[in-house]
Amino acid sequence: MLPDGPTRPHLTVRVDLAAVTANVTALAARVAPAAVMAVVKGDAYGHGLVPVARAARAGGAGWLGTAVLDEALALRAAGDTGPVLAWLAAPGADWAAALAAGIDVGVSSAAQLAEVVAAVRARAAGPARVHLKVDTGMGRNGAALAGGAWSALVRAAAGAADGVEVVGVFTHLACADEPGSPVTDGQLAAFHQAVEQARAAGLAPSLLHVANSAAALTDPRTHLDLVRVGLAAYGLSPVPDLGSPAAFGLRPAMRYAARLAAVKPVPAGQGVSYGLTWHAPAPTTLGLVPAGYADGVPRALSNRGTVGVAGARRPVVGRVCMDQFVVDLGPDSTARPGDEVVLLGDGVDGPTAQDQADAAGTISWEVVTRIPGRLGREFVGAVPA
Repeated sequence: MLPDGPTRPHLTVRVDLAAVTANVTALAARVAPAAVMAVVKGDAYGHGLVPVARAARAGGAGWLGTAVLDEALALRAAGDTGPVLAWLAAPGADWAAALAAGIDVGVSSAAQLAEVVAAVRARAAGPARVHLKVDTGMGRNGAALAGGAWSALVRAAAGAADGVEVVGVFTHLACADEPGSPVTDGQLAAFHQAVEQARAAGLAPSLLHVANSAAALTDPRTHLDLVRVGLAAYGLSPVPDLGSPAAFGLRPAMRYAARLAAVKPVPAGQGVSYGLTWHAPAPTTLGLVPAGYADGVPRALSNRGTVGVAGARRPVVGRVCMDQFVVDLGPDSTARPGDEVVLLGDGVDGPTAQDQADAAGTISWEVVTRIPGRLGREFVGAVPA
């Protein structure tokens, strides 16, 4: 199935939905009895929102999570009827649409809660299901314990019992990918303090959740009632220094490939691409790959990355351009135009997302999410109905 065909048919982004299902199943078994939320924000980390959401549900994800309301609403429009949480919104968000669609919403301040309550009263409908977010030290979204913001949010929620049902309390861990970090110890202590304050105010959240993929894999203390798994659901390791995907029973779901546009022999000394930052040390064969940073290939892979050609790793040479880059195929190459080039693979046929992240000085999250949706996605494996 290929939705809205790609604008560059020489590039193929293939997503194995069976891998997503298997990954979520493995994660659910690992964190049981905690429930699993598959985080599908960012178009399911670039893998395709709706098909991946269905695959995750089939794997045992009782919940789906998005950052923005629009993606949660897109899930509903596609027919998903299960629990969905969206947790990031700016002032003036369309809370009414979210509430009408039965979406749980994350609330991070008393002012935001007031907007939600106003939407409830304007609709003259039942209470909104909210999850209160506490900032336990990460310094991003959430009401901070220090300074009274969390106390204010709790008081406002307790005073708006006719408009909201506080379903959950949650936070986000800053250093979950560093097992044993005292930062996590401090955040957990702060979180439990925040929950006690909420309960003392008369709130009765049934879902406490703090764990992301890294914590799900390495720190059982954090599992609580619900675990939010993002990167791991796509078969990538959030703690690559501690274990590969296979070590955690996961397999990558995405494969990204191109086809050579041109192949040509060049003499020693031939410079390549803008600035001529690479020169052939000896006669060799160059291949032109019609993909560039507009197609999600990090410019930082210039003279550093590799790709897979005929099962062998070949180096990226010269600067990555907007829509093309060059690969050194070697002096004895038999490659021809049209041959496949694997940009992201399984580590055998081509570099993994982690390989490319290491080469580019970034993280695998960015590598997969930056591949533009305009290229389309080819979905293979069982597609849940």
